[in-house]
Amino acid sequence: MSAEFGGRTGLWGKISEWLRMSGPTQADQDSDREALLLAAAGAGLPLAPAAHPAPGYGCSCDRVGCPTPARHPVSFAWQTQSTTDRAQIERWARHQPQANFITATGMTHDVLDVPLEAGRQALERLLGAGVEVGPVAESDDGRMLFFTLTRGTPEDEDEWWPCELDCHPETMDEHPGLRWHCRGSYVLVPPARLPGDDGRSVHWVRGPEHALPEPLTLLETLTDACARHAGQDPDHANTAWPSRH
Repeated sequence: MSAEFGGRTGLWGKISEWLRMSGPTQADQDSDREALLLAAAGAGLPLAPAAHPAPGYGCSCDRVGCPTPARHPVSFAWQTQSTTDRAQIERWARHQPQANFITATGMTHDVLDVPLEAGRQALERLLGAGVEVGPVAESDDGRMLFFTLTRGTPEDEDEWWPCELDCHPETMDEHPGLRWHCRGSYVLVPPARLPGDDGRSVHWVRGPEHALPEPLTLLETLTDACARHAGQDPDHANTAWPSRH
């Protein structure tokens, strides 16, 4: 794919309008949403349906007081359900027109998830230094997602590192504010809507046409930016690390 998802031209320039819910017809919005999902799957990101926002700040799931509204998979079997199969994703997208989608990490890719301002600073530094940065998404709830290659797919299942090891380092100071989503975890994949009436979303800054980089080529810059962010925002340093999804 040669479209520039990060700019205002090409495929992304057209389908980003899906998020604004004005102008294009519903059929156009559905088609553009499907195109974005298929582009992500075509780049090797396995997808599965997720919940979507309900009126107010609610969630489409049945859980009373859902702690992660519109941010979690629909099925408990999301890890085995996740796929890059084009036909299956088309069926899901057409039969569940309001659904968000998650991508399961640790299969073909990981995600380095950082505070938004830290991520923006790191992205500027990385691009300025000529580092190959892969797909990057922004979430309007204050996070930036850097998509990378996974750390490997060893033949021996015992060699896998579960996501808890990334979410709970020995000290909070080691990687302040950074969450490393690997096996056993997931993130929302663009385009996704977040709860609320203000049009918040998860959207691409750099789309999936960019090759996935090795995570360690980004890690030092990201952790440094997170440390600077924590220093500027003392309350952030006291935020608990999330557990595995």
